Amino acid sequence: TAIKILNKNTNGRKKMPAKFKESAKILISRQAKTYKTVHYYLRNTSEEELVAALLSSNTKPKNKQKYRNELVKRGFDLGLINQ
Repeated sequence: TAIKILNKNTNGRKKMPAKFKESAKILISRQAKTYKTVHYYLRNTSEEELVAALLSSNTKPKNKQKYRNELVKRGFDLGLINQ
């Protein structure tokens, strides 16, 4: 029988998706005090933003590796980026 490997960690729970930056609460209505939470996941981030963040000198090495992994997953040629 074939074993199906799911996106799970050792505890059997699903992993959280990787984020590009922290989630933000956006104010919808000041009178009703309603907010909307906007999540910035790597899978929703454009390739241009990922490459710009990868080339930035302010990006931490941990995050640079996350961005590289996402670009490779999408089939982007990292040889085009001069490092």
